[in-house]
Amino acid sequence: MNIIGRLTWDAEVRTTSQEKQVVNFSIAINESYRNKQGERIEQTSYFDCSYWRSPNVAKILTKGALVELTGRVSTRAWTANDGELRASLNFHTATIKLHGGGKKTDNLLDISDQEKRKVTEHETVDDLPF
Repeated sequence: MNIIGRLTWDAEVRTTSQEKQVVNFSIAINESYRNKQGERIEQTSYFDCSYWRSPNVAKILTKGALVELTGRVSTRAWTANDGELRASLNFHTATIKLHGGGKKTDNLLDISDQEKRKVTEHETVDDLPF
């Protein structure tokens, strides 16, 4: 599945109890349509995203950046401390393609060219003969 949206906050790197690093970030996807009465309806969906392949990408995943993600969606439901039922959409990210935006940062200099290519290239696997 592919989704395109803007980061709602700077990505964070967390370390699991098994000493693995994961990059966590959130994106917002804005959609709009016209209802039967002709009124424009705007809807925003939020996804909590995780990326396990390289913690270095967190340096360039900054608030406002437009990203295209490939991966899979899952949901999570729980009861909050106040007794209210809550739910979230989670996106388990396999590839990331940057489309621009976000904060300008000098941290890009700290990322190798190989890491930049891994983040900015969108690779597709195609088994079609043409």
